[in-house]
Amino acid sequence: MPLKKLMDFLNDHHVKYTRITHSPAMTAQETAACAHFPGKEMAKTVMIKIDGKMAMAVLPATQHVDIELFKALACTENVELAREQDFKNLFPECETGAMPPFGNLYGMDVYVEKDLAQDKQICFNAGSHTELVRMSYKDFEKLVRPRRATFSADRYRI
Repeated sequence: MPLKKLMDFLNDHHVKYTRITHSPAMTAQETAACAHFPGKEMAKTVMIKIDGKMAMAVLPATQHVDIELFKALACTENVELAREQDFKNLFPECETGAMPPFGNLYGMDVYVEKDLAQDKQICFNAGSHTELVRMSYKDFEKLVRPRRATFSADRYRI
């Protein structure tokens, strides 16, 4: 069952979305494969700490957060990837690692990789490792108001 908090939020704002159920998958790339669409179209949420404060970095499944780029973006040297134990209690209704990229629902900043903003649709975990939500990127941006920036590197760069 997708995250009720998210579904209520989307419904309250009259946003059109599609729910996609798939077999269990633990990584964003596996999830994209299970749902039969390219990994570059799957948004993954990576938890980071900026000066000790939790934030969300949302980027394509095929990319990873470049900490040095993020330090420059945040204008601080204190940026690090959060450990699972740092954030799992912040999303009690979600399976660990399957939180949706709606930091505004949890009182945290959201940064989105500019590559995702070029897509018409955004697809992301909906609180479990078996359900996704797909919606327009424009609606996502309007509801979440993320900071759009470049902070990732292609995982498959040679």
